[in-house]
Amino acid sequence: MGFLNGMLGLSSEADSEKIESQLQKILISGEQVELAYQLVRDLTVLTNRRIILVDKQGLTGRKTEYVSIPYRSIVKFAVETAGHFDMDADVTLWLSGHTDPVKLELRRSGDAAALVRLISSHTC
Repeated sequence: MGFLNGMLGLSSEADSEKIESQLQKILISGEQVELAYQLVRDLTVLTNRRIILVDKQGLTGRKTEYVSIPYRSIVKFAVETAGHFDMDADVTLWLSGHTDPVKLELRRSGDAAALVRLISSHTC
């Protein structure tokens, strides 16, 4: 089902320990992965300090873009849970100094609830 979710553009939860070892070169001292969501090769990673969006580009995935969003830059956020016919839930983040929000699509409402709880604990 993971491949089908990837084809549909829906992220599913990934193993935090495995992701932390993969991102060791960009994590700062004392930073730990708390939640991670994977969409084929791309990742949304929530640490105890920031959100990291990992975009692997090209056929080989050698070129990688890392976008770091400190929790302090999140001005507001919203969650739209999955309905009866929807398989996904959307989390939208508005960032200080940016006009366009960042939208994260997740596989199901439970994933969105965990993500929102974590963002709330770091921003409220």
